[in-house]
Amino acid sequence: MFKNNLKIAWRNLVKDRQFTFLNLLGLSTGLACVLLIYLWVHDELGMDKFHQNDSRLFQVMQNIPLGDAGVETSDHTPDLLAKSLKEEIPAIEDAATIKFPDRDGNPEGIISLGQPGVTIKAKEIFATPNFFNVFSFHLLEGDKDKVLAASSNVLLSDKLAMKLFNSTKEIIGKTVTWDRGNGQSSYANGTYTVSGIFEAPPANSSMQFDLLFAHDLYAEKNAKYINWNSSNPSTYLLFKKGAGIQPLNDQLRNFIKSKLTGDVYGQKWAGALFLQRYSDTYLHNHYENGIIAGGRIENVKLFSIIAVFILVIACINFMNLATARTSRRLKEVGIKKVVGASRSMLVFQFIGESILMVFLSLAGSMLLVWFLLPAFQEITGKNIVLHFNADIILSVLGITLVTGFLAGSYPALYLSRFKPVMILKGKLNRSASESFLRRGLVVFQFTISIILIVSVLVVYEQMQLIQTKNLGYNKDNIIHFANEGKLETALQPFLSEVKNLPGIMNASDMEGDMFGNNGGGSGVDWPGKTADIEFNGLNVDYDFMETMGLQMKEGRMFSRKYGTDSSGVIFNETAISAMRLKDPVGKKVQLWGNEVQIIGVVKDFHAESVYKKIAPFFLRFSTNNPNIIAKIKAGKEQETLAQLEKLYKAYNPGLPFQYTFMDNDYQALYSSEKRVAVLSKYFAGIAILISCLGLFGLAAFTAQKRQKEIGVRKVVGATVSNITLLLSKDFLKLVFIAVLIAFPVAWWVTNHWLQSFAYRIHISAGIFLTAGASVVLVTLLTISFQTLKAAIANPVKSLRTE
Repeated sequence: MFKNNLKIAWRNLVKDRQFTFLNLLGLSTGLACVLLIYLWVHDELGMDKFHQNDSRLFQVMQNIPLGDAGVETSDHTPDLLAKSLKEEIPAIEDAATIKFPDRDGNPEGIISLGQPGVTIKAKEIFATPNFFNVFSFHLLEGDKDKVLAASSNVLLSDKLAMKLFNSTKEIIGKTVTWDRGNGQSSYANGTYTVSGIFEAPPANSSMQFDLLFAHDLYAEKNAKYINWNSSNPSTYLLFKKGAGIQPLNDQLRNFIKSKLTGDVYGQKWAGALFLQRYSDTYLHNHYENGIIAGGRIENVKLFSIIAVFILVIACINFMNLATARTSRRLKEVGIKKVVGASRSMLVFQFIGESILMVFLSLAGSMLLVWFLLPAFQEITGKNIVLHFNADIILSVLGITLVTGFLAGSYPALYLSRFKPVMILKGKLNRSASESFLRRGLVVFQFTISIILIVSVLVVYEQMQLIQTKNLGYNKDNIIHFANEGKLETALQPFLSEVKNLPGIMNASDMEGDMFGNNGGGSGVDWPGKTADIEFNGLNVDYDFMETMGLQMKEGRMFSRKYGTDSSGVIFNETAISAMRLKDPVGKKVQLWGNEVQIIGVVKDFHAESVYKKIAPFFLRFSTNNPNIIAKIKAGKEQETLAQLEKLYKAYNPGLPFQYTFMDNDYQALYSSEKRVAVLSKYFAGIAILISCLGLFGLAAFTAQKRQKEIGVRKVVGATVSNITLLLSKDFLKLVFIAVLIAFPVAWWVTNHWLQSFAYRIHISAGIFLTAGASVVLVTLLTISFQTLKAAIANPVKSLRTE
C-alpha cells in the first residue's frame, strides 16, 4: 500500500508540473528561511549554556537608586561581596569575582616575551582562585586550585600560547611582559610567570579573554578602592543543589546596605542586589527602572515569529493550490471510495503526498541554505555553521514533518469528505465556506506581508534618523587608536609629529570614548545643591574639543595659554540646567572631594546612543590618556593612514597599527538594529514572493475555471480590458481587506519598537501609502500574466465543446 501511494503521489506531481513547481519553489524558499532563522536562534539560545553547572550558576546584579532619574541596573558589585556571601549564606557553594578592564573603554593590552618582534595585543580579565571551579572553561596545563594563587601568575589561552611560543606544552614557568598602557588598568603592567594554559573560550561564550590574572593583583594595586562603596568587578555565585532562588534574593536584597556603617552617601546609593541566571544575561540584558525589559531576546522572539509566519504562508500556498485543483482529483477519490477505500486511507494518501512534496522541498531548501549561509553569517555577525549533528537532524526532520502535516491536512480532509455518488454523478455542490476559507488564507498571507513591509520602512527611516542626527560633534574622518608601547612615554612629541602630517587636521587623546564607555557618578557638589544627580564624564587633553568639533555655549575650552586647567572642569548645558546654576563660569564645585572651577559650558552633545537622552556631562583635563584621536582631511584618508602607520611603527617597531574610525564605532552601537533592518527587508521580500506564487497559481486556476464564461462575454462584446478587470477585481478586493487589517497591527508593532529610542521618527501616513501601493502593484503584476492570457484567448476554443 505504501509503495502504491508513493507511486501515485509521484505521478501526480509529474503530471501537474505547474502545481509542483509553484509549491516546490514556495516551500523550498519558506523552509530555507526557517532553517536559517533556526540556526541563528539555536546559536543565540545556546550562548553560555556549555557550563557544567549552568542551572546553578548565577550573576549578582545591582539596582542602584538615582533619585529623580529612577533606578539603574548594573552588573558591577563591590570587590568584597563574593567572599562575604560565601561565608555568610550556607546555600552558596562557591562565589567568584571577575574584573573586566575592557569594559572601561580602554584598548587592548600588549603581551610580549621581552624581545623584539614578539608582541601581541590581547584581552585580559582578573579572577579569584576558584574561577575554574565556578566556570567550565577547560584548563589544559596547570593545577586549577593553584594557577591563580599568586598575584605574579598569569594564564594564557592556547591560541595566545601558540602565537607566543608556537606550542602549548612546557610553557609553565616561563615569563611574559604585560603592558596595559597608562590608563585605569595600568596597575597590571609588569612581568609575570605563566602558571597555566587554558582552552580559548568557545564562540558560544559571552566571556571572551586571552589571558587571566589573579584578582589579588587587582586588589593589591587598588587597595584604597576596595570597600563596600566600590562597584567595579562582577560577582558570580554557584548555588548548592536544591537551593531556592527567591529565598536567596530576599537575603541578598539589602546585603550591601547592611555592611555600610555611618556613611550617609553610601547608605543612600547602596544598591539592592538580585540574582540573574548567568546564561540568561546574554539575552535578557536590558533593564528599565530596575526591571528586566528585554534585550537580545526580543530579536530572538521577533525572528522566531517571522519564521513561523513564513512557514505558514508557504503552507497556505499549498493548501490553496491543492483545494483549487480538487476537480482534477475528485473522480479518483470517488472511484477509490466505491471500491472500498476508507476516508482514513485517503487522508493518509493525501498527507503522504504533502510530506513527499515537503521532503523534495527540503532538498531544495538545503541547497539554498548552503548557498546563502555565507551572506547570512555576514549579516548576523556570527560564525554559524550547518553541522549535521543529532539536534540539527531531528529539528530539521521535525520541522519538515510538521510542515507536511500542516500543509496537507486541510486538502486531505477536504478531498476525502465528498460522497462518491455525488462525485460520479457530477452533482457536487461546493460550499461557500470553501471559497471563503481560500480567500481568507490569501488575506492572511498579504496581511503578514504588509506588516513586514511597513516594519521595514519604519526601521529604515529610524536608522536614517540615527545616521543623520546632529550629535553635537563631528565624528566623520576621525580615527582612534591606543596610546601603547613607547608612545606612553613620548605621547606629546608623537602628537606634535602627527599634527604636522599633511593630511591631519588635528589630534588629541582621551580616556574612554564617546559611546557610553566613560566615567562618572553622583559625587558632584555645588552651591545650592538640593538633590543628587548622576553625571557622566571624560578625561581629555588639549585640542580634544577642537578635534571633535564641540561647540562652546559660554566660557572657554582647555587651552595651553592657562596653567590652571588641571583644576578646571567643563559641564554641558544639561548639567548646568540640572544643577540650576546661573552664570556658572568661574564658580567652584566639588568633584569627588576635589575642588574644581567651572571654566566653560559646552553645548549638549551625545556621548551615548540615542536610546538615551543627553545626560549631565563634564569634561576634565588630563594628559597622556590611553586613547589617541586624529581627524583626517576628507579625500586624504589612504595616504594619511599610510603616513600615520609609518610614524606609529617608528615609535613602536613590531606592533601592528590598529585603528578604528569613530563613525564605525557609532554604527556598532546600532548593529543589532541594522541587522534587524536588513533581515526584515529580506524576509519581507520572501514573504511577498511566496504569497505571489500562490496568487499566481490561484489566478491560473480562476482563469481556467471561468474559461467558458470569458468566451461568452467576448462573443457578446466584452473587451480585453473588461475581461482583465473582471478577473483582477476579486484579487484586489482581498488585498484591500488585507491592507485594512494590516495597517493598525503594523502601527502598533512599529510604535512599540520605537519606544526604546529616546529620539524617534513620527510614523507618517506616507509609510502606509507606500506599503499599500507596493502590494497592489505587486498583485497586479503577479496576476496580469494569467488575466491577460485569458482575456486575449480565442473564445472559439473555449466554446467549441458547448
